[in-house]
Amino acid sequence: MILIADSGSTKTDWCFFDTDICNKVSTQGINPFHQSEQEISSIIINELLPQSPNIAGVRHCFFYGAGCTPEKSPELASALCSSFSLSASNVSVASDLLGAARALCGDQEGIACILGTGSNSCYYDGNVIASHVSPLGYILGDEGSAAYIGKRLVGNRLKTQFSQSTCDLFFHETQLTPYMIIENVYRKPMPNRFLGNISQFCQHHLDIPEIELFVVDCFVEFLTRNVKAYNRPDLPINVIGSIAEVYKKQLSIATDSCGMCIGKIMRTPMPGLIEYHSK
Repeated sequence: MILIADSGSTKTDWCFFDTDICNKVSTQGINPFHQSEQEISSIIINELLPQSPNIAGVRHCFFYGAGCTPEKSPELASALCSSFSLSASNVSVASDLLGAARALCGDQEGIACILGTGSNSCYYDGNVIASHVSPLGYILGDEGSAAYIGKRLVGNRLKTQFSQSTCDLFFHETQLTPYMIIENVYRKPMPNRFLGNISQFCQHHLDIPEIELFVVDCFVEFLTRNVKAYNRPDLPINVIGSIAEVYKKQLSIATDSCGMCIGKIMRTPMPGLIEYHSK
């Protein structure tokens, strides 16, 4: 039996599978950048193991997640080894970006991207990430992400860059004030999540031409500042994430305007990872 995990900071999706079984469960998020090995072990023992009757059958574990850098991955690998009585050679910990690349491209070369609360991208040669532009986070980068769309949205509203009717609609629907926005962005924790939630205003009003154009421009920024650096216009742009799925039409318009083409769009990497590790 193989165990695959796809983890973000808020939720981890796990899948136990072999030729006859595919059992999917979820736990809270695991991120070795923010959690100690002891905290990670506690999540596995208290949340994962009680949901998983086939623990003894696990022979290989593949964990893909945010914060899984070369420096932090050994702590997570150690927690997984001890929890499942596996040797280090049977546990693999890698970044969520490599997970996205394997899910989208398999063993073929391609451009793989993530568009969720944050954003990321790479050129994948069919085996490893061969080229990568740092996303830099929602303050310096993360173009095309929910947090980025939300950041630009509130900035445009507070600087009255939209029509008056759209500006009025924003405050009416969100029930926010300028003070509340500043408070959440500069004084409260997790401003990226706050901004990501605000971006849903755009999703609900794509029928307003200036809002749709605004969203398209956010994706053009993502492609221009990240994907173009790989200099592979011959390859389609494959994307994983809720933002890519919600704004599929607008993302396609942006790729066309940049002389690129859209490839696969998947909400989550798990189906692709199951296929990849079933070979």
